[in-house]
Amino acid sequence: MADQNVPPRRPRDDRGWDGRQHHTADGYAEHTSSAPYGYDSPHPYQGGYPAQGDPREQYADGYAQPAPAPRGPQWVGPEGLGRPASARTAGAGLPTLDDDDEPGRKVGRRKAMVALGGTAAVVAGGAALAMTPQIRSLFGDDAAGDATGSTVTDGTAARPSGQQPSTVRTYTEQNESYMGSRAGEALKKNAPTGGRAFSGPAAAAAETKVTVKTVLAKDPILHLARRATFGATPAVVSDIKKLGIDGWIRSQMEPDKLEPSKAELKLAELPTQKLDVQQLRTQRDQLNDQGAQPEREMVDATIARQIWSKRQLFEVMVDFWNDFLHVAADFDGGEVYRNSFDKDVVRKHALGSYPEMLVAANRHPALLIYLNQKDSRKDAINENLARENLELYSVGVDGGYKEPDVRQAAMLQTGRGVQDGKYVFRPEQHYVGKVKILGFTHANNSSDPKKAEAAIDAYITYIALHPSTAKYVAQSLATRFVSDTPPKSLVDRLAKTYTTNNGMIKPVLMTLFSSSEFWAAVGQKVRRPMEYLVATYRTLGVSPEASPKHNNGDNKRTPFARGLRQIHDKMRELGHFPMGQPTPDGYPDVYVAWTSAGTMLNGWNEAGELLAGYRTVFTYTAPEKLIAKPPATAGAYVDALSLRLVGQKLSTREKNLILGVAGVAATAKVDATFNGAITAVARAILASPQHHLR
Repeated sequence: MADQNVPPRRPRDDRGWDGRQHHTADGYAEHTSSAPYGYDSPHPYQGGYPAQGDPREQYADGYAQPAPAPRGPQWVGPEGLGRPASARTAGAGLPTLDDDDEPGRKVGRRKAMVALGGTAAVVAGGAALAMTPQIRSLFGDDAAGDATGSTVTDGTAARPSGQQPSTVRTYTEQNESYMGSRAGEALKKNAPTGGRAFSGPAAAAAETKVTVKTVLAKDPILHLARRATFGATPAVVSDIKKLGIDGWIRSQMEPDKLEPSKAELKLAELPTQKLDVQQLRTQRDQLNDQGAQPEREMVDATIARQIWSKRQLFEVMVDFWNDFLHVAADFDGGEVYRNSFDKDVVRKHALGSYPEMLVAANRHPALLIYLNQKDSRKDAINENLARENLELYSVGVDGGYKEPDVRQAAMLQTGRGVQDGKYVFRPEQHYVGKVKILGFTHANNSSDPKKAEAAIDAYITYIALHPSTAKYVAQSLATRFVSDTPPKSLVDRLAKTYTTNNGMIKPVLMTLFSSSEFWAAVGQKVRRPMEYLVATYRTLGVSPEASPKHNNGDNKRTPFARGLRQIHDKMRELGHFPMGQPTPDGYPDVYVAWTSAGTMLNGWNEAGELLAGYRTVFTYTAPEKLIAKPPATAGAYVDALSLRLVGQKLSTREKNLILGVAGVAATAKVDATFNGAITAVARAILASPQHHLR
């Protein structure tokens, strides 16, 4: 029997991943570059966290690179947050939000911004939470408690759920873990419950009444634009109105039929993105000498698509799968294989079949190297990929599998490896013998490559179509598109569609968009740091062409390529960038995981940089020209600018705070520059809840 051949269970920590993927002793690779290829200096990250004391670096294009802030998300486990957030206080740490002590100013800019954005970051649909101590410290108030502090709700300090090692709740349930905090419990109280399905998205939108408390306008077109894209723009809103809700969603479901944007055509300026695996291998030394970083150029290209692509729903789904079926960009081998994984696995199947995606992933060198499957053979079995296939990529930690299932899957998957940059199957290293895994049985009685590989693929397909996988995918999609606490009614409906359609994704998304739960969830999601930054670029209409003011000098990279790397590095500072999580779990997708005063202020400062047009590698609309014909009074101007930037007017309180930033009354006469305060006013609007929520 196969059980008699199960190897001893290896020691492992509670993360479920023991692979050593990085060069440095602390588990995080430091990438370096040389001046001829890129502007960027060796990156200061160590172990996923920034080195301390890194000076600001001034680049030729006038952009100052500040020392990065700690990575945002940390799993809330039995001992609280994995690492404490850095203490960010008012003063020197907030260099561009000063002037609180300016004589005669009634409302200091920093306090006004925090009053706006601090509320935004802790409000989801009107469920106001107590601000974190870091945010309250900006006011100089004593913190009476921490709304984001973790609360152990079950189990013991050693085992978060008091279960056996085979079913211990680990990072696979990081969303659930975060939502077990007091902040998460508060958010749950405002989430919609229950719902029904309609004949199509437009019908669902028309018949659904939004009952939750929210500061967002209860406008279905704006709601769709915020959720199905990386940020509403006037062009997106116009397209939805022109095509109708159903027509726009259908067009987004066929991304190949949408023309590429100018920025996507400019991706040819990222030279390594045109190279296949074999070319990257053979040219590795040359690229290293030039300071090229193919895995980082892939992230750069992803950011460009998020900001400028017209295929927005597709890009949202690419980001979703990069968290769900996660392979970090910065792993030892990513410079050669990660771009191919992006193109041939994630993007190829993002709106297609998840079973086919998972089968393709399990045959791709990137995943086989990332999770050490290439080192697994019948006499020395490595469980990493087998475990994560169950725990992360299919049924989930509560999907019903046990330790013998993991071990038998690891035995079945032996023989797969990488040779000369390509996937290979080595029959002499494949375990032969009957296996039984979570209800899947197979004789597995042949080392013939075709039969052995067919057995592995049959198993991968089986777990991809398992009822627990259907629920896990459904829960994850509902969390991404609807709410941090999606209603069970919607999750069940999506899981049923997933099963009925054999894991095809488009029918699941159509069910989601045709459900009242989606349209009722206005204001139930907060943008994560990367999403906030991308949405800011989108709403400001930043163009990928270089400004006429830009002086490229002798740099061998184009302004566009250098500009993308600057955005990329800014996202690293914020702790959130495409494919950035070093461990296989991907980023958490709930607001509570991302509460950070430092990150929030860093994002606002970046908005100020964009409004001022400091990055001459791109072209910007001057803030005084965002409104073609600005109103003559301050209050009306704020209303017009709010409609332009966030799609709706702000509340009276919010508008008064913004007027306080400018130091004028609502009836005061102003010119197009808001009497010199237009940049501060626009940035304050971008700090409002209306821009933080999606």
